Amino acid sequence: MPSGNVIRGTRIGSGPERPPERYAPAARQAITYWCRNEHRFDILIAAEAEPPALWDCPRCGLPGGRDPDDPPGRARVEPFKTHLAYVKERRTPEEAEAILAEALAALHRRRGRPAS
Repeated sequence: MPSGNVIRGTRIGSGPERPPERYAPAARQAITYWCRNEHRFDILIAAEAEPPALWDCPRCGLPGGRDPDDPPGRARVEPFKTHLAYVKERRTPEEAEAILAEALAALHRRRGRPAS
């Protein structure tokens, strides 16, 4: 026997049906883009919005442009850097040695040992 709190005839994500006379969809414009792989795709944006110069292709991920004869090139991908690589960009080896010596001295003071 089903429990008394079951809602029948609905599904997850469904909402009340709105009659068309109660709302009007926002004005939209279709903007066409092309990528280097000759994919053509349309994006719907608000009519009053300025269309972006580039949009990523939904098929291949390359950037797409508005000119079919001259689509944009491949986006430049920066190589992966570790945290240490970023630290080395900001600090000279001498600064790193000074910071390390200061941290070790503080550690030795907390532990009650003389700095070596």
